[in-house]
Amino acid sequence: MTATLGTPAEASVLLVDDDEAACRLLAEVLERDGYRVASALSVDEALAKLDREGPFDAVLTDLRMPERSGLDLLKTVRERVPDALVLVLTAFGDAAAAGEAIRAGAYDFVSKPYDIAALRETLARALGRRRLASASRERRSTAQRSPTTGRGGSLVGHSLAIIEVMKTVARVAPTQATVLLLGETGTGKELVARTIHAFSERDGRRFVAVNCSALAEGLLESELFGHVRGAFTGAAGSRPGLFREADHGTLFLDEIGDISPALQSRLLRALQEHEIVPVGSEAAVKVDVRVIAATHRDIGALVRTGKFREDLYYRLNVVTLQLPPLRERKQDIPLLLDHFLRELTERHGRGPVALDSDAQHRLLAYDWPGNVRELQNVLERALVLAEQDVIGPEHLPPEVRPNGTGDLAPEVPAAEPGPGQQIPPSPLLSLEEIERRHVMRVLEATGGSREEASRILGISRRTLTRMVQRWGLPPRRHVGA
Repeated sequence: MTATLGTPAEASVLLVDDDEAACRLLAEVLERDGYRVASALSVDEALAKLDREGPFDAVLTDLRMPERSGLDLLKTVRERVPDALVLVLTAFGDAAAAGEAIRAGAYDFVSKPYDIAALRETLARALGRRRLASASRERRSTAQRSPTTGRGGSLVGHSLAIIEVMKTVARVAPTQATVLLLGETGTGKELVARTIHAFSERDGRRFVAVNCSALAEGLLESELFGHVRGAFTGAAGSRPGLFREADHGTLFLDEIGDISPALQSRLLRALQEHEIVPVGSEAAVKVDVRVIAATHRDIGALVRTGKFREDLYYRLNVVTLQLPPLRERKQDIPLLLDHFLRELTERHGRGPVALDSDAQHRLLAYDWPGNVRELQNVLERALVLAEQDVIGPEHLPPEVRPNGTGDLAPEVPAAEPGPGQQIPPSPLLSLEEIERRHVMRVLEATGGSREEASRILGISRRTLTRMVQRWGLPPRRHVGA
């Protein structure tokens, strides 16, 4: 099916439609665009041509045809070639059929009478995205054949800021020094901690992580230092605590700036004496634990205001690493995108997924207040929503699109010309932009009701829903819309 994915002059298309005139007209249009086009008037004829003349880069098939439907053709083609590119065309605005076609693997569902320009654009975009997906599979295959080295987690990037972090990690990891990681939420502090552990002599022992801000003071105390049976109500048995679980390993204390003064005192003793006292016990227990702490707060300011013990701060602050926010190392984003896409496709059992250029441009332009963690979450959302092998801008959340909503800047009515003044010419807009603005006005006029808007526009509700997904238009505002 996917023969040579390139320019239209290199791409072959099979048209399947029992309406001979419509099939001939569309074939002429696509041939003028440079595609190599074959036509069939039935599913059986199409299958015969696939056997005889295939593979084709794309199949455009009508849905409703005598004897066998386009859905039958779609399923057969996808059985033969799982990544086949099939677009379904139909004059019937049947939402159920549209949903079935998409679930069966159709790339898109286009209602008749279709806009020729829009159909040509959809086909070109589909072939372009398939080319990206093919290149992504090849890159992944090459990467899997290449030998890999290293241990544990890895820091991704080539910016000066992240290189400095890597250099410090390399120097401090083999030592026993306590490390304090500073940086905004989502900058990867736990990943850095795991990397330090992975490149230390403690690599074969446990790495234990706890978020200090996520637990109440009494619970955190018991969690860290353990407790004996009967130490408090509900303590039916003893618990060793995280310090003992991490013995001879590494304990990562995230959001250390949020712990109470009383707990700070107990933590200071553990760092100074290398021993802990479980809650409800008087007997000290020796531990050999390397502590790595982290916080997004200004811990120096907390010390100055008396909210954080100065002596504990100095105990933690043997080596300090300041992690840069993602907005200050945007040149690392392409590497992070590739890294996370590899991880996420493996986690979700997907084949290689690529990013189209428009989606990548928007990801690069965004400021990422949630840093690397937000980037990973956005990519996972997009991967789940992308039905094919390419992530487009329509799969990104509204805040990542221009102006924070996915819409263009609001139109400002032009001032009325004065006496004797000429009316300035209107800006020339693309057909897609005119369509987008009109659809948005209709949705606004109907209070977001997609049912009413689709009736006014003369399109199926399914088609309108796909427009909303593609353009990021305002969601419907009331039940039944």
